[in-house]
Amino acid sequence: MAYRHGRDAAARKHPAHNRRHDEMERNELIEAAKAARERAYAPYSRFKVGAALQARDGTVFHGCNVENASYGLCNCAERTAMFSAIAAGYRPGDFTRLAVVGDTDGPIAPCGACRQVMIEIGTPDIEVILANLKGAVEVTTAHALLPGAFRL
Repeated sequence: MAYRHGRDAAARKHPAHNRRHDEMERNELIEAAKAARERAYAPYSRFKVGAALQARDGTVFHGCNVENASYGLCNCAERTAMFSAIAAGYRPGDFTRLAVVGDTDGPIAPCGACRQVMIEIGTPDIEVILANLKGAVEVTTAHALLPGAFRL
């Protein structure tokens, strides 16, 4: 069993505790993404999305979608969170999890551009938590979302 950065010795001895701890961390990150969603600027689509990116040191970066009348200039919540982290001095590989929340029937699905950025900024193995406002959650990785990612 692999243990993520930041676990104490007691948690490593009790795998059931680790599962509860992981679930609690996921739920907290989902709640942070929901809060970020409320700050979205979506006057055209009215479709608000929130994201929360967790760094290895525990710092959480929030992101929301930001629309523009020139639709090509819009930015998704996932990229807003990741770009904010880069602007704060973090670098690719510094992150453990990304939660994304939207008002969808099932767990939200990131667009292709966000999947590509997740691969590079978060690394292929970053845990991606996809959720909706009704409580549906899917946990996956960036690689699973985009197995044929572009690379230079």
